[in-house]
Amino acid sequence: MRIFAALAALSLPAAAQELELRDFYALNQPASLEYDPTFCGLWIANEGREVVLVTLAGEELRRWSSDLYRVKALTVMGEDVIVADGLGRYQRLSKSGEPRGAPYRIGVGMDTEGMVGLPGGGMVLVEDDPARLVWIDPAGEVVSQIAGESFDPPLVEPQGIARDPRTGHLLVVDDWEGTNALWVLEADGGLVGRVPLIAYGRDPEGVALRPGDDALFVGFDQGARIAAFTYTPPTTGTLDDPGADCMMF
Repeated sequence: MRIFAALAALSLPAAAQELELRDFYALNQPASLEYDPTFCGLWIANEGREVVLVTLAGEELRRWSSDLYRVKALTVMGEDVIVADGLGRYQRLSKSGEPRGAPYRIGVGMDTEGMVGLPGGGMVLVEDDPARLVWIDPAGEVVSQIAGESFDPPLVEPQGIARDPRTGHLLVVDDWEGTNALWVLEADGGLVGRVPLIAYGRDPEGVALRPGDDALFVGFDQGARIAAFTYTPPTTGTLDDPGADCMMF
């Protein structure tokens, strides 16, 4: 699965975040990614019915289907995985694929492209029609939202989102129709900085973070691959314990 290795660096001095490329991994349509320290691996959705868990070396560990006709976005919540079809339906399943209940709706827009769990059971969703970030409480109610057009330049096509537990920052990828960049946001959505991704690929769709190893993964639709980076977080915010992690990679 590994096809290329190189080193490169790209940074924004104002925010002091930095990416250093580690490797590329071949993967078709990596629409959504989530790191799972339990398995030291990545959960991946590629817009089909199945969800796949792979090691950081690309070896498949698990594969199962939800009751949705496709999986557009996913996130890990404790011992479960929540999936979304991008058309307003969601489902919670165990990490072995057993449904925790039937598909449901949570009363927001129809175009969820990415989501990430928050401490306490809430989530942040990213949608691209209209472009926005939406904060959801554990009961599925909308707490707040920010329109992509409120940023300068606008966040046009947010596709994937991850959360850095050390700082609370939200890491959002904007695809080729937008800035083709990684956006770093405060926990409440304030802009910290942006890192262009054009040097590594076009049309970023998914993003995941392994904070214990400063490893950031970005899935590119054009080129059908995942880029693995060393991610140096911005100096803003407080670095906390990154939590449990594996010893691989």
